[in-house]
Amino acid sequence: MENKKFLTRDDILGINDLPYEDVLIPEWGNRYVRVRALTGAERDAFEQSIVEQRGKSTSMNLKNIRAKLVALTVVDEDGKRVFSDEDAELLGRKSAAALNRVFEVAQRLSGLRPEDVEELAGN
Repeated sequence: MENKKFLTRDDILGINDLPYEDVLIPEWGNRYVRVRALTGAERDAFEQSIVEQRGKSTSMNLKNIRAKLVALTVVDEDGKRVFSDEDAELLGRKSAAALNRVFEVAQRLSGLRPEDVEELAGN
C-alpha cells in the first residue's frame, strides 16, 4: 500500500508557488524585467477586467490587454509589483514589441492560454 503524504493548510500557504522569469527587453535598453506568475486573485481580476457584460450578451474588452497584464506581473527583486493598475494606461504607450515580449512570458507563467481568452468571450 502506498504511503501518501498530504499537504496541510500551513504547508500549502507556506509554499512559494509563483514562478518568475527574468526577460531581456532590447527595446528598453537591453535591460531585464522580472515577470512573475499571477496569483489566483490577480488572474480572476484580470479576466474580469476584459469581459464586458451587456444584458445577456458578453463581449471581450481587449483594449490595452498587454499593458494590463504587464502591470500585474512585472516585479522587483523582492517580488513586489513595480506598476500599479493605474499605470497600465501609461504602459500602453510603450513599444508594442516590448509589451508583447513580457505579455507572452506572463501568459505562459500564469497558465493563460489564448484558448482561455476565447472561452471567456464565449461564456
